[in-house]
Amino acid sequence: MQLGRVVGCVWSSVKNLGLTGQRLLIVQPVKADLSLTGRAIICTDCTGAGSGELIYWVRGKEASFPFTDAEVPSDATIVGIVDELNLGKPRTEEHL
Repeated sequence: MQLGRVVGCVWSSVKNLGLTGQRLLIVQPVKADLSLTGRAIICTDCTGAGSGELIYWVRGKEASFPFTDAEVPSDATIVGIVDELNLGKPRTEEHL
């Protein structure tokens, strides 16, 4: 899973039938410190995420798993909306 931020949406009137009714969102991948990384990607969405939300997403074969009743041709899917992100502090020998 990877972190990302929803930065937009895609509207398409002509598409594969498996994508009918699916939301397509533009996601900008982010690092754990929330700085931007890589290029934006188009993801299907099974969570109802909105613009600006911090989400986590999967790619590859796992991207089709949330859509068990349909054959959705997706290689990237938003699978969760982040409510809180706690990075904590790295442990050192002093804290052991």
